[in-house]
Parts: sequence; structure tokens; C-alpha cells
Amino acid sequence: MNLRNVAIIAHVDHGKTTLVDQLFRQSGTFRDNQRVEERAMDSNDLEKERGITILAKPTSVEWEGTRINIVDTPGHADFGGEVERILSMVDGVILLVDSSEGAMPQTKFVTGKALKLGLRPIVVVNKIDRPDERIQEVLDEVFDLFVSLDATDEQLDFPVLYASGRNGYANEDPSLREGTLKPLFQKIVDHVPPPALEVDAPFTFLVTLLDRDNFLGRILTGRVQSGTVKINQPIHALDMSGKIVETGRASKIMTFQGLDRVPTDEARAGDIISLAGLTVATVSNTIADTSVTEAIQAQPIDPPTLSMRFAVNDSPMAGREGSKVTSRMIRDRLEREAESNVAIKVTESEDKDSFEVAGRGELQLGVLIETMRREGFELGISRPRVLFREDENGNKTEPYETVVIDVDDEYSGTVVDKMNQRKGEMTDMRPSGGGKTRITFSAPSRGLIGYHGEFLSDTRGTGIMNRLFEKYGPHKGNIEGRKNGVLISNGSGEAQSYALGPLEDRGILFVGHGEALYEGMIIGENAKNDDLEVNPMKAKQLTNFRASGGKDDAVRLTPPKKMTLEQAIAYIDDDEMVEVTPSKIRLRKRHLDPHERKRASRAKVAA
Repeated sequence: MNLRNVAIIAHVDHGKTTLVDQLFRQSGTFRDNQRVEERAMDSNDLEKERGITILAKPTSVEWEGTRINIVDTPGHADFGGEVERILSMVDGVILLVDSSEGAMPQTKFVTGKALKLGLRPIVVVNKIDRPDERIQEVLDEVFDLFVSLDATDEQLDFPVLYASGRNGYANEDPSLREGTLKPLFQKIVDHVPPPALEVDAPFTFLVTLLDRDNFLGRILTGRVQSGTVKINQPIHALDMSGKIVETGRASKIMTFQGLDRVPTDEARAGDIISLAGLTVATVSNTIADTSVTEAIQAQPIDPPTLSMRFAVNDSPMAGREGSKVTSRMIRDRLEREAESNVAIKVTESEDKDSFEVAGRGELQLGVLIETMRREGFELGISRPRVLFREDENGNKTEPYETVVIDVDDEYSGTVVDKMNQRKGEMTDMRPSGGGKTRITFSAPSRGLIGYHGEFLSDTRGTGIMNRLFEKYGPHKGNIEGRKNGVLISNGSGEAQSYALGPLEDRGILFVGHGEALYEGMIIGENAKNDDLEVNPMKAKQLTNFRASGGKDDAVRLTPPKKMTLEQAIAYIDDDEMVEVTPSKIRLRKRHLDPHERKRASRAKVAA
């Protein structure tokens, strides 16, 4: 069969999606005069804004009579659940490594998953046109990585190409800086085996991605594992135990061609397809011919390590900016998310007004919250907390992460000091060239919550931090949180410049003149370590007396500090919340009434 299924895996920002752009162009998928956006596979609005891949997406190109199905995967560790699922759809992987940064934490994670499944990688050293490239050292790092991941002799004998995805060339000679991607296409055809699946057996298909369409309903994507499926063929869905979930017909079969889904009448074993016609079947279900009674075993997914509380917005401004504010709407949306994203777990609280949402990291949950607010939801979000476990001896354990930090030499001392305060242990430190140092830590996830913003301030925005779940290890005891207190509004109304001016001496303000405030809302950070209630709504008394000595000068305010969603979630303390609406992100105390806050803090001290 002239078919190859391959996934492109790499650390975040090593050039996967840009390389796919060039594969499209050079395979003739796009016309010469066709206008195509950069990173065409990043079709989601959030992906375009952030410049990262969030969802795994299949595509297909034709090259010299061979059809190549390519799956573009996310590079960020928080979206690792996407990568783990789709690797079962492919027969080979292209491992992309930056010629300067080398093997990074996510490279290790995805490569380990691929090697465990027996896939033989093609290693592509990308961005060889960088002035700080160190090609040979990077190749040595990749080989060492494979050895540490227990790769077989066959996997260690990997082919290597040297490429620049942006400039559209790949060669076996590292000194060449021109050409096309023909050597990469040829390597895929020669090195990746065609699907070794039974075409004559009954039809089976494992669902790895779930999508929705306003006209077709549920769209299930995966690889046909055996047999053939035809349009309107009777099928049923089985769960992992082999129990029938639902029965129906294959009302629509679609294959991938470039960026489009193309309807087809028939698909055979090895094809990556999308299927419509079922209403209940979901990710990890087996779709099969009605004669099949045994389900295909899905790959186990690593468990979540972090959770947040999503609550109904109960602030005095609830319902003014969003259209979806009830707990029923929030529950339905979260259940839909958990259905299509197997790395997320949702549990409802006893009061039915809040939900515990567990995921892989702050970024993954932040993307979910950002998506929901754009859909019109209003939410109250709690501080992230890690999920503890007990080991076989009954001892409390917590998740640890491998943290790789690239930082200018002058800031390395500050970073080491801050990581020590957060109970991180340094495991490696070495120069990485260009006046930079690469430091590796093993640190509890609990200590890293909220550190990223502080890290960027400490390194003047030049530091790069990469994190990856490592293990569950011994509980590290108390870790100090935020050192500063907050400024809290003591009433409701509009913020006034006359009142805000003097408050600037007290700390950093988060609100500006004219903003609507309510009692218990956080309006700034106190310079001291305790919370302070203030009146930001006091207006100047208007009289017909003119003050002497030029006291009537206009108040000039420093622009307020505006936080992004991720910054706000990382900033808040245990007794605070983020109010998220389609147009605003506000910080507030969990208990708006000051008497309730005092009672809650006394109860916490007594406990």
C-alpha cells in the first residue's frame, strides 16, 4: 500500500508547524499563487495568538504516488495528553530538534512515548541556519537521550537530516544551506513502514480525537485498524470493556487532504479518517462492524497533577458581561471538555455550584478558561493546587517537575536562590554558549505555581523556563507563597483619581480611574506583607474656594498593572479568586464581607 502515517514530535517552538507549511508547499498541496497564512495548521484563534500548537491535527500530502498522512502535535508538556493518544495512529515519527537548544524536557517526554510503542524515529536537526548552532553536540545529546530511554539497537540506528523548516530545505550533509525537502519526503517513504494491518478482517477503528460540527454533529477521528468501511455501513461503538455504547451508521466518511476534510465513499485499514453518524461514542471507544465484540485497547494516559475550582460567579457584578452564568451551563461545558480531552477530569462539588477541574498544568487549564470566557461564560476561579497521593507506606507524596532554565550568566545566582526557596534541587548546571547558563532542577510543582512572572522579572525578560512532570516524590513541607499583601476596596462605586493618587504610595495599583469596583475586590498589591482595606472611591469635594499653593493640580496616575489570565491565576492566594468574564479579569477575596474574612482566617488558624 502506498501509504505512510507519521507524526511530527518536538519540544515547543522547535519548528514543527512551520515545517508542515513547507511540506504543503513543496508537495503541491497549495497552488503557487494561493495565499496561505503562516503556520496554517494552527487554525484555532488561541493557537494563532500564542504562536503554539494546542490541539493535535492530522493532515495529508501526496508525493510521487505515495500518500503521507502527517499529524502535527503540540510541543508543550501541558498538552501531552494529545500526543500520547495520536501516537497509536502512526507507524513512524519525525523527531525535530533545534540546532541550538538541543534535546529539551518535552523532547524527552514525547520521544519516550514513541520509543515505548516501538516506533523508529527520523531525527531532523532543524534551524541549522541559526548563528549559534551546535549541530554535533545536539546530535550527541539526542543519542544519549535515546540510550537513557532504553531504545532498541534498531531505534538507535536512526537516520539524520539537517534542515531549515522556514527556508524549506533538508539535507544529509550538515554543511549545505540550500535545496528542497525532497530528501525528507524520500526518507519518510524509505524509513517509515506502510501500515501492516489486515484489510480482509472486519472493520475496526479506535477514536483518538473528537470534534463537533453544526451540520454533521459528532466527528470522530482515528486510524482504521482493520477491514474496510463504506458509507452508510451499520456500525457500533464499544467501550474499553467491550460493552456496546451505541449502534448506528457511518453517515459520512472523510479523509484529510491538505487543510481540508474531503468526503469519500470508502476507507481501508491504515487510513486516518473522520467519521460521522454516532451521537454518544467518544475518545478511546472502538467503532467497529456489528460482528466485532472485542474492543481495541487504548493507550493509558498519564494522570492529572493540578486542579482548580471553577465556581459560579457570585460577585455583585455577576451577569452583566457574560451570557452563560448558571451552574448547569458550566457543568455541561466542562463535561463536553472532559469527553474530548482525556487529560482533564471534572468532579462536581456537594453544593453543586462549583466544579473541581484537574489537568496537566496551569497553561492547559488557563487555555480552557480563556476558551470558555470567549464563549460567553462567567466564572470564579480558585488558586491552582497540586493533587497529593499516598505511597505504599501511607506517606504523603506530591508531583515533582523537571525544570530546565536557560538564563544569562549574571542572573543565574538569583534563579538558583529563588528555586532553593521553593524547595527545588539543582541537578545540573553548565554553560550553554553565548553568555548563557543552562540549569536543571527537580522541584515540587507546588513551589512553581506563580513563579513564572517573578522569574521573568528577575531575568529582565531574557530567561527561558521549560517544565515537565517528572514523578511523585516525598512531600516537601511548607513552601512560602506570595510575600506581599493586597489592597482591598472597602465599598462599591467608581474608582477616583483623587483617591488613587495617594494609594500609589501604598503599593502597585491594578485599577484605573473610572473602573467599577465592589466591596472585597482587590485593587492593588500592598507594599507590606498584610492586607489593607482602602477607599479608592473618595472624590474631591467641589466648592467655590480655590486652594492656595497650587494644590489644585491634576492628579497624574501611573498606568495600572493589568494582568493576563495566567498571571492572575498564578498571583492569587488561597483565600482569593479570579473573576473571569468575557470582557474583564478581576481579582477578589473569596469572602467579600470583611467580617466573614476575619471569621474564616480565625477558623483557619484554629484548624
